[in-house]
Parts: sequence; C-alpha cells; structure tokens
Amino acid sequence: MADAAASRRYRRCGEADSGFATLETVIVTPILVLVLLVAVAAGRLESARLDVDTAAGAAARAASLTRGPAGAAAAAKAEAARSLASAGVSCPQPKVVVDTAVFRPGGVVKVTVTCRADLGDLASVGLLPLRTSITKSSTSPIDQYRQATAGGS
Repeated sequence: MADAAASRRYRRCGEADSGFATLETVIVTPILVLVLLVAVAAGRLESARLDVDTAAGAAARAASLTRGPAGAAAAAKAEAARSLASAGVSCPQPKVVVDTAVFRPGGVVKVTVTCRADLGDLASVGLLPLRTSITKSSTSPIDQYRQATAGGS
C-alpha cells in the first residue's frame, strides 16, 4: 500500500513539469531566430561597407591615372560602378563625387561613394530596414612626374 501511494506521489510530481519543455522551446526559438537574423544582417551590412570602401579606393585610383579633371570624374564613376557590380552589392545608382580641386602633378584626387544598400530578403521579416545609406571616401595621389592637363581627359 505504501508503495502505491509513493508511486502516485511520484507521478503527480512528474506531471506538474509536463509541458514546460514545449513552452520553453516555444519561447526560446523565436528569440534565437531573431538573434540569428540580426547577426546575418550585421554581417551583410559590414560586408557592404567594405565593398563600398573598396569601390571608393578603386575609383580614386582610376581617377588619379587620368590626364585631367573631366576624365577623372568619368573614370571614377565607371570604376565605382564596376567594382560594386563585381562585388555583388545591390546598389543600382551609386552616387560618386570626385574632388579634383588639387588635380595636378603631386596633388591628390578624392572620391566619395554613396550607396543605398538593400537588405531586402532579410527585411521581409519586418524587423529590419529595407535600405541603408553607406558613404565611404578615399584619396589617391597623382604622380608628381605625370603630365596633367587643366581641362582635358
């Protein structure tokens, strides 16, 4: 008789805990998924920042290799677009600003690239912004022994 009463008490204690594992899973799983999505979004955003920085550097280098300010602007815009496209950054219309104020032998050319990065597939969850603006600048020296023209390309 004592064994039967002890057996019933044991079952009642175990029954009180039934369902808590399911409840914990239901509560913890969405939190873990959200943490994972935020980590992936942060990684993709940092990757896009690095790609825009690389594009700004490549554009500044391309601009510094031209003979004049007009050619520098055209070369910088073309190189920034090419670099962003090859990196796979979703930036349909990058804004490229070329500063040729000191475009002369021994001077520098500064290029600023602004890109509206798209996190569209992660944003479908509704927790993350669809687009964010990334702006990076780079300067490149102009060879001091190069022949530069004032307005030519």
